[in-house]
Amino acid sequence: MSPQKTLVISAVNFTEGGPLTVLRDCVETAAQVLPDWRIIVMAHDAALLQTPGIEVRAFPQTKTSWLKRIALEWVGFKRISEELDPDLWLSLHDMTPRVKARRQAVYCHNPAPFSRPTLRDSWFEPKYLAFALFYTRLYASFISRNHAVIVQQQWLREEFQRRFGIRRVIVAYPQTEVARTDIGRSDARPVRSPVFLYPAIPRCFKNFEIIGQALAILEQDPTWSGTVRWTIDGTENRYSRWLKAHFGQLRSLQWIGRQTKDAMQQEYGRATSLLFPSRVETWGLPITEAKQAGLPLLVADLPYARETVGSYDQAAFFDPRDPAALASCMRRVSEDLPLFAATCAANPSAPYAESWPSLLRLLTADL
Repeated sequence: MSPQKTLVISAVNFTEGGPLTVLRDCVETAAQVLPDWRIIVMAHDAALLQTPGIEVRAFPQTKTSWLKRIALEWVGFKRISEELDPDLWLSLHDMTPRVKARRQAVYCHNPAPFSRPTLRDSWFEPKYLAFALFYTRLYASFISRNHAVIVQQQWLREEFQRRFGIRRVIVAYPQTEVARTDIGRSDARPVRSPVFLYPAIPRCFKNFEIIGQALAILEQDPTWSGTVRWTIDGTENRYSRWLKAHFGQLRSLQWIGRQTKDAMQQEYGRATSLLFPSRVETWGLPITEAKQAGLPLLVADLPYARETVGSYDQAAFFDPRDPAALASCMRRVSEDLPLFAATCAANPSAPYAESWPSLLRLLTADL
């Protein structure tokens, strides 16, 4: 009988939201796909995980300091790996740890190094430029130790190959389970009163200002009756306060603030289109959520957005630097003129994983 194999999954900084969902999905899938393996998770808090049969080691101090996080990844985990002697060490949060393992892999999902921050971004978020440069270095450190680097899109694969000289980069599309909803949808809504929804947090690269600039153009016409609802309230940070000062007077802009998961389902039901002008994303989850809600998509004409839209029957793309172009698109929607069209996209080239089971099989092949 062969000795039991060991998988270590490390994600000590995942505590809420999408990252925590990623961790839970990975752990639950590993328990199903690798039932004979010993599965050990390095987490912030053992209470975050409820999957039977796994072992959890908690590291609650790592979120208090980057130095503590780096010390754990590059020193502490080395000692732990020598104790556990794992067959596969999978790091889910960007950093390549210094560990002893038959095979290791890292999942990279932070878009900061690829966002090309502007001087305005640096004013809105003074630490953003430094963080982008820091994360570039963080990605590069020890990256060649990995059997595979995992990213969410083809354009990110190309960036990692170009910047870091890494050849084996797996594209793994994120799995989402967002219930399709028609809550509040009404076929009787007048065509000339579209409701555009932009669900995002107030980060400078989210490009809220292009929406305000487009609405300022549209509101010069007194017959304009469309509405934009975005999920900020204008008090969250310097960027959102700037947005409130410059666009708070717009009559067709509604500041609805951060929403709960259930409330967001209601928002997708109320909207007639998704509006998504973000300048950079590793995926762009609201695009996927809006697809599952059956909404037309008006999104930035950028590689990440085209790949996330994929094959869909109602999509349109605009230059995220051109508010007049966006205003023109929004006007066409309000006048029921042709804009949205079907898109078609092929899956990325191999190595490609369409789900957590296929990703884990790729990572454990031949072990």
